[in-house]
Amino acid sequence: MARKEKAKGKIEETKGMAKERTGDVTGNASLQARGKAEKTKGNVRQAKEKAKDAFKK
Repeated sequence: MARKEKAKGKIEETKGMAKERTGDVTGNASLQARGKAEKTKGNVRQAKEKAKDAFKK
């Protein structure tokens, strides 16, 4: 399950980076903000799963 959640986090992070960069190129501040939020959400999900793994060992 942790592997699946980490993968979800990585996908969210990647999608967020793409949205953020698209927003940069087009000058769309709203898209930039949504991209940053999604990227952060992905990072948090990954960190949470890494912390869980650390406590399991």
